[in-house]
Amino acid sequence: MISIVVIGALLLLALFTQAGVWLLQQTYPQRGTIVDVGDARLNVLDLGPREASAPPIVMVHGASSNLEVMRRPLGDLLARRHRVLLIDRPGHGWSSRARAADSTPAIQARMIGQALKKMGIGRVILVVHSWSGALGARMALDAPERLAGLVMLAPVTHPWRGGVGWYNRMVTTPLIGPLLAYTITLPLGLFLTGPGARNVFLPQAMPGGFIRDTAIPLLLRPREFLANARDLITLKAAVIEQMPRYGDIEVPITVISGDVDKTVSTDIHSRAFARAVPHTRLIVLDGVGHMVQQAAPDVVMAEVEAMIEQVGSKS
Repeated sequence: MISIVVIGALLLLALFTQAGVWLLQQTYPQRGTIVDVGDARLNVLDLGPREASAPPIVMVHGASSNLEVMRRPLGDLLARRHRVLLIDRPGHGWSSRARAADSTPAIQARMIGQALKKMGIGRVILVVHSWSGALGARMALDAPERLAGLVMLAPVTHPWRGGVGWYNRMVTTPLIGPLLAYTITLPLGLFLTGPGARNVFLPQAMPGGFIRDTAIPLLLRPREFLANARDLITLKAAVIEQMPRYGDIEVPITVISGDVDKTVSTDIHSRAFARAVPHTRLIVLDGVGHMVQQAAPDVVMAEVEAMIEQVGSKS
């Protein structure tokens, strides 16, 4: 009898999840164009003037989010004068990926490079946040010809003590993980998304309407939740593998971080990266946490503009 009750409850949760996925996708429809790169279909939102003479700005979000986090307000502000391309990383937002193994910064950087090439985009100013700091560093190592400059916001670049949360390990466990993702993740996540997002903003307050405006609940879809967990689980090994090469990076780089970031330690990551890549311009903002682009969009925009001017003067 207990088994029947458990199975029945799981079936009900699975049905609720599928209905929830449908509702989320109606509430937060795709904004952008799909670019097929073989192992993934990447959603790219192209904003701003196409005829702009400066290199296009490509913006890539971190973990547990999608391109809307980079769009509001920073992407929209930059798009007033520049061509801005916002990309859902493989498996996130409205992008897909075919293989669980495609979770590393190296593979995702390659996919993004393929998408840009397919779109006929030359050198770009790459703006990356958090998880994608490792992706930006990897692109600077593997495909520097694609980058006119790199702006990193609260980036992950080095290994850290500890893990990335027991729930990420559990959801990437064979059999158990998919069972959880397709039953309890969405209903439970509806209650936890708000507190989780507020914690990432600390000590700043989360802007009103942030979760709604940035389509964060899309993360609760099973396939995206699994992809996000896989990205986080494989990240530490990825940065351990690539960090010995950081001294080879020659791309112009600006790093902007907050001095009270409790999500991605500025000492462990940004300062260590600046020591490894001596030509890096490091800016540490007093009293700012992890969401740099939300807390200080004017500062970030000014630094992106300065990067554009810097690389323009060298061309």
